[in-house]
Amino acid sequence: MADNSFDIVSKVDLAEASNAIQQALKEVTARFDLKDSKSEIKLEKEVIELKSADEYKLEAVKEILQNKLVKRGISLKSLEYGTIESGSAGSARQKITLAQGIAIEKAKEIVKHIKDAKLKVQASIQGDTVRISGKDRDTLQQVIASLKAKDFGIDMQFTNYRSN
Repeated sequence: MADNSFDIVSKVDLAEASNAIQQALKEVTARFDLKDSKSEIKLEKEVIELKSADEYKLEAVKEILQNKLVKRGISLKSLEYGTIESGSAGSARQKITLAQGIAIEKAKEIVKHIKDAKLKVQASIQGDTVRISGKDRDTLQQVIASLKAKDFGIDMQFTNYRSN
């Protein structure tokens, strides 16, 4: 019987994202090269919308935002960038989606990686999380080390660690 388990999740703390956006907005309004660019950063649910006077300034705003997100502990792997759209008078905007949860394809890839490692654990997909369970704590630690060593292209957190 499997006594120990943990969950693999991919979640973004929206409060931290909001704080990072506020800090980025402060820096954008303070920077001389972006003063009259009419740059905006908005967070609506799990989508960040960037607006600026042109593509060059939009890239500068995006770079500032990325720096602030990293400082707040949000991985850039959890950002999905939309295409840059041109607006009126040369303005540009872009939507960035914050990935919440593990997509089913990635979850299957993670489970396959664990099975290929031939460790004595069970991996099961439960919605947008992957649960790993096994008898031995050390084996679970090996699974975590193995997953950290391989890049799945998503930000993974290991939560809900239970041992009996």
